[in-house]
This record gives sequence, C-alpha cells and structure tokens, in this order.
Amino acid sequence: MNICIIGAGAWGLALARLLGLKGHGVSLWCRRPRVATSLRENRQRPELLPDVVLPASVAVVSEPVDDADMVVLAVPSHAMRSVLETHPMPSGAIQVSVTKGIENDTLRRMSEVIAETGGKGPIAVLSGPSHAEEVGRGLPASLVAASHDEAVAAQVQKIFMTDTFRVYTSSDLVGVELGGALKNVMAIAAGVCDGLGLGDNAKAALMTRGLAEIARLGVSMGADPLTFAGLSGLGDLVVTCASRHSRNRALGERIGRGETIAGILGKMQTVAEGVRTAQSACDLAQRQGIEMPITERVRAVLFHGEEPRRAIAALMQRDAKPERN
Repeated sequence: MNICIIGAGAWGLALARLLGLKGHGVSLWCRRPRVATSLRENRQRPELLPDVVLPASVAVVSEPVDDADMVVLAVPSHAMRSVLETHPMPSGAIQVSVTKGIENDTLRRMSEVIAETGGKGPIAVLSGPSHAEEVGRGLPASLVAASHDEAVAAQVQKIFMTDTFRVYTSSDLVGVELGGALKNVMAIAAGVCDGLGLGDNAKAALMTRGLAEIARLGVSMGADPLTFAGLSGLGDLVVTCASRHSRNRALGERIGRGETIAGILGKMQTVAEGVRTAQSACDLAQRQGIEMPITERVRAVLFHGEEPRRAIAALMQRDAKPERN
C-alpha cells in the first residue's frame, strides 16, 4: 500500500520503520527542511529515538504525497487542524489518527477535527499502550484500530499487523480516543506522586480512580464502558503512568520535585499532550455535567499555580462516598 505518514516525531519515525519493513510504500513528511535533510542523509533522529534507523525504502518528503492510499496523522493535537487546512489530504484515502489529545476551545477529538478538515476519506484511530521507543526497536506491542466502519478498522488492522505489533479492532471510536487522550492527564498526576515520594499505594489509587473518571466522562459521551477496561483504556493508562519513556509522567515528576511548568516546557524537545488535554478535559466535564476531581486538580497545578501537596490534600479530603460513585 502507498502510505504517507504526516509528522516525523518519535511516533512517526517508529511507524515509518514498522510499515516500511513490512513492505509498504512509505513516505514520511517532515515539516522542517533541515530535519528532513538530516533524515535523508542519516536515516535517524538520535535526539528522539537513538536506536531507530529508517529503512532505505522509506522516502522522506517535504510535502504530503497526493496519491496515498492511507495517511497516518502523527502530529501534535494542537497542530492537527492547521496541518490539515494547510496540506489537503488525498481524496478517498484512509485517514488514521495516532495522535492522543483533545483540541482546546472546540473540544473536538482528533477524528472530529479530521472529519471537519481532512480529505473526506474513511477515518480510523490507532491507539493503545505503545511507546515509540519500544515499537521502534521491534519490541512486542498490542493496540486497537477503531472506526465507525468496521471494515475500515479491519483494513487498518491488516495493514499494521506484524509478528510483534498486534492490532485488535473496535467500533467504539469515542471510547478509544478518550482513553488515549485522558490517560496523559492521569500520567501527569502519577508523576507528581512519584516526585513527591508518595509511594505505590497512592499511585495505584490515583490510577484506579483516574480510570473511573475517564470512564465516567466517556460513558456520558456515548462510549462503551468496557472499552476503558481494554488496551486503549487500562492498558494505555498503566504504561503511561508507570513507564520511564512517558513524557507526561516525567513532566509530573519534575513538578512534584519543585520545578515550574514553564521551565519544564521550555526545555522539552517533545510534546506532553496531557498539559493541553487537562484544560480540554475539564471543559468537557463541565459541558457533560461530570465530576473529574483528579483532572481538575491537575489543571489547577498546571494553569493556576496550585501547590502539588495542596492538590493531593484536596483529593484526599473530599466527601466520603461509595466507590462506584
């Protein structure tokens, strides 16, 4: 298949390697000319993925391919709309989002942004516990391909599936996207727990109650509650809250150790999607009339200067209630 990957960050690189080694015709679009030139010459970005080398069959391009059968969108959520408006997608191509975020202001999921601005082809989402650092090295991973059209989800499954990259299908586009986006907010909170040295009990409780509020919001928006017990829910939450590869967890840990959010973001080479998503998630919860106390405290720490220990205390001192509330 002729596949164009939009975005040459860590995830775009890892998927370009995977699809190229599988034998697909892969074009990797890189926005910055200097980075594109370096990728053509060196076949890797050691500052992002030092162990990942692109196959010779992967073409690094400066403009999206206009005759692609599939477009894989691997750009940050805040850039998705502008990229699609600036670079129209091939008409009829399958558009696969691998971006985990919710647009600020509009509160659109990425599939909704693509539907509004993309190439009018079928839309799918690929999500699950999948750090680029490991996928790029060929380590085993399992993900979910979701689409409202089950045939499209099955096609994405077939295209991406390898001996080390297992793909399941789902028709719950809402649940899969929300699980992938909101777990980044919980990973920031889990990192704060690590930075404060609060221990394993606190972190386990935070992850469990975090999943409960993710599912609560998702169900209010029409998602299947069982989706959040699957790879794109619990699976992605676990890996993002626990892994040393997690940018969101690392950001939270640095906040817990006393660094400022402005100082941290100023030094990061990659995007921590949970920062912007915390704002969108709180706005969604307000719109849906849903309580998301952990998410609200993360937003307070990130955007309103709340001291992390005060945020933890506020969560621990909430009114007593049954677990399923």
